[in-house]
Amino acid sequence: MRVLLVPNPVNPRSVEATAVVAQHLQDLKYEPVLVDEDAKRCGLAALGVARAGIGVPELAIALGGDGTILKAVHLLGVSETPVLGVNLGRLGFLSGADGARLLEAVDSALAGEASVERRQTIEAAVTAGGRDAGSYRALNEIFVGRSGLARGVELELSVNGQSLYRFVCDGAVVATPTGSTAYALSAGGPIVSPEVRGMLFVPVAPHSLAARPVVLAPQDRITLSCPNPVRADACVMADGDPVPCRTALDRVEITVGDRDVHLLKLDGRGFYETVSDSFLGG
Repeated sequence: MRVLLVPNPVNPRSVEATAVVAQHLQDLKYEPVLVDEDAKRCGLAALGVARAGIGVPELAIALGGDGTILKAVHLLGVSETPVLGVNLGRLGFLSGADGARLLEAVDSALAGEASVERRQTIEAAVTAGGRDAGSYRALNEIFVGRSGLARGVELELSVNGQSLYRFVCDGAVVATPTGSTAYALSAGGPIVSPEVRGMLFVPVAPHSLAARPVVLAPQDRITLSCPNPVRADACVMADGDPVPCRTALDRVEITVGDRDVHLLKLDGRGFYETVSDSFLGG
């Protein structure tokens, strides 16, 4: 049984925990693997595989914070491999286990004792310079907007071909219900239960009183376009990772993804308890 280990190599706790879990899995006759760059940075080069060689592991263990869980999701692609997040970071909103009970959590996950939460994804089809620039999947959000020191961009929001409004802004976030507690929350969007399916549109620093957050149905298609070439210096990010755009951005079409992410939970905390503890002072 292959188990993918996903560390945060700049977190010493994560690096140490990864070595402990790798040895524990080997003792139990499992096959732990890491992507090559992570394996080298954690001193586990013998366990490294190329990204294309990950295959479909039976389990993925993310050892860090929420960013490490997102990293695991992107490494797995469309695979429905369950992901156990062990919180060794700051927030751990998506984590299903605490690092203080590391090996106990690993053993419980291997034994099938964890509950499974299905989390909806979104997919973004990017068009730049009149050409297809690729399709990208996100668990939290897709951001379209300015980067670095560039000035505000002008975006037009359309849903199912119907234009809603056009505005100058720093950008816009299209989030999943899971991502409603990430960037979208910081931009003024509502908290949405992950049991809800659909998408959340949140403008970021709009220069307009008319630009408001919108909650959309799971069958809707969102289009963000750059109608003004003078203010089309926009970038795209999927879960915080930049999408290569070598020419002017034309549009981004965003829909609900075909496959969900499976997060394992062992800590027993429900969504609203987690929201209360993490954001409302508990």
